[in-house]
Amino acid sequence: MTTPARISYAILAVTLLLAGFLHLGSPLLAVLFSYFTLRQLLLLTKAKWLALILFVLLVAGISYAGVRFTRAAVIAVPDIAENSIPSASAWAQARQIELPFTDFESLRAVVIDTLKEQAQYVQNVAQFARAITTTLVFVVIGMVIAVSVFLNSRMEPFAVANPPMDNLYSVVTREIAARFRDFYRSFATVMGAQITISLINTLL
Repeated sequence: MTTPARISYAILAVTLLLAGFLHLGSPLLAVLFSYFTLRQLLLLTKAKWLALILFVLLVAGISYAGVRFTRAAVIAVPDIAENSIPSASAWAQARQIELPFTDFESLRAVVIDTLKEQAQYVQNVAQFARAITTTLVFVVIGMVIAVSVFLNSRMEPFAVANPPMDNLYSVVTREIAARFRDFYRSFATVMGAQITISLINTLL
């Protein structure tokens, strides 16, 4: 194995280790899934800009569906609780178990009182909100990176305009590009196999 190849493998390994150590798995997965989706849309449309438009529409649709689902779930929780709490109370009474609530309002009061007793309640809520916001920002950044790579996948600025150069920078850059290309291809192969298995299971 040549020295540039060793350097490229080391850079790939360090990148993956840093992604895990710095908790950057979300943007890395966002890049991989977004680029995989864009490539599949490109195979379908044969045009990059059309694939990009479909990708944006797909992301917008998923985001809209997620917001609608969350809102519907929040609205449905009281009705679900009102219907299930009497059954739970009857089941508990039959087994001589005393529950601290009898309806949704008393359940909510119990939950709120319990949470307020936790010294770290406010801090935990703030940390959870901050973690969700950070994850969303990382996912957006990952999608932007994937779109950038999809639109212009050249890692070396003058690789097309000029003949490939034989200096260390150019050789190492080509090797790094090859390592990351192989890494993505392994991811795409696994994703393709999972999608095929899911389709087969659905049809069967």
